[in-house]
Amino acid sequence: MKGGFAMNRMAATGLFLALVLLGTLQGGRSFAADVVKDGASGDKMPQAVATEKAEKETVSACPVNRRDPEAEVKVPAVPKNKVFVTPQWVKSVMDGKQPESKHYVMLEVSWGDEAASPDYLREHPVGAIHMNTDWIEEGPIWNIRTPQEIEDVLTRLGITKDSTVILYSLDAAAPRVAWVCLWAGVENVKIMDGGLRAWKNSGYRTESKSNRATAVRSFGAKVPVHPEYNLTLEQAARKLAEDPNFRLVSTRSREEFEGKTSGYKYINKAGEPKGAVWGKLGKDAYSIDDYVHEDGTFITLAEAKKMWEGHGFTLDNELSFYCGTGWGAAIPWLILYENGIVASVYDGGWNEWQMHPKLPVQVGDPLSGKVEYTTVEELPNDKAVQ
Repeated sequence: MKGGFAMNRMAATGLFLALVLLGTLQGGRSFAADVVKDGASGDKMPQAVATEKAEKETVSACPVNRRDPEAEVKVPAVPKNKVFVTPQWVKSVMDGKQPESKHYVMLEVSWGDEAASPDYLREHPVGAIHMNTDWIEEGPIWNIRTPQEIEDVLTRLGITKDSTVILYSLDAAAPRVAWVCLWAGVENVKIMDGGLRAWKNSGYRTESKSNRATAVRSFGAKVPVHPEYNLTLEQAARKLAEDPNFRLVSTRSREEFEGKTSGYKYINKAGEPKGAVWGKLGKDAYSIDDYVHEDGTFITLAEAKKMWEGHGFTLDNELSFYCGTGWGAAIPWLILYENGIVASVYDGGWNEWQMHPKLPVQVGDPLSGKVEYTTVEELPNDKAVQ
């Protein structure tokens, strides 16, 4: 009997291993866990123990790289007006898993040619094209170019109103171009939240070769489709003087807002349009630290609202954002845009305002009571960054 019992035990053990292996080959964790029995006693093993045993057998019998970043992961679709998207969503577009996969253009945005880019020729997501911000704006005011010029730039980049444009940058360059694209009439514009760093941290591949766009013949609409997104100097001045619900929000550093510096080497006068309120930006004209987290992702609407508390404006006001030359102002505008809140950008900013001698100016913070009111022509010319 002992010999027969031993044989039965060996047979049962063999059956157990066969069942586990079969469950593994079928990808059936629950199959292996639910049917295994102890060969000696015939008692059913506790579910947790059976599951753990099956999982261990599965890993050892058929190893799978569960952390492969290039493995296709199902990523939910996002609405058209959603601007800030994850690298995972961008990858799913590249993998053909989103409606936007049909026609998208991915751009690394920075000033200058490819060689001037901080990282394009070193590495970028596969297929990304470099875009020079000079293509959409020009001095001395650094306002956006004419509608025809913008249309020409977009079509050269292969962009129509129905394209999906995916942008990234190290600074406010991508938000600047995103705003211009939406103003022009592109219906689906995205910014890869966290930029190249987030892409690399997700484990996705990069390349260093230069990519070229395939031009299209027509944008598909008359540019701009949304002129209301851009407030002119005349409109800003009139609204400040006549509309008590209007707020012109300065997205500049504290020192720029208080008139201690212009923030730029090429702007000699410092101050703000009379009536402006402060929406923050960063430590200087080129910093956007107040609008990004430590990992480089942009803040949410809830975080922006909290940051703006006590600054003299709310979402109940009609809001127009501006900065020195239009870059930083695009960030809060985009945050509001993707949440369905109507606002505008005063594109000319302080640079354009200070070119008009008779316009009213404030120096200091009106909310603190420490402020002087004057005109542009009365300002000193020694406030440029040295």
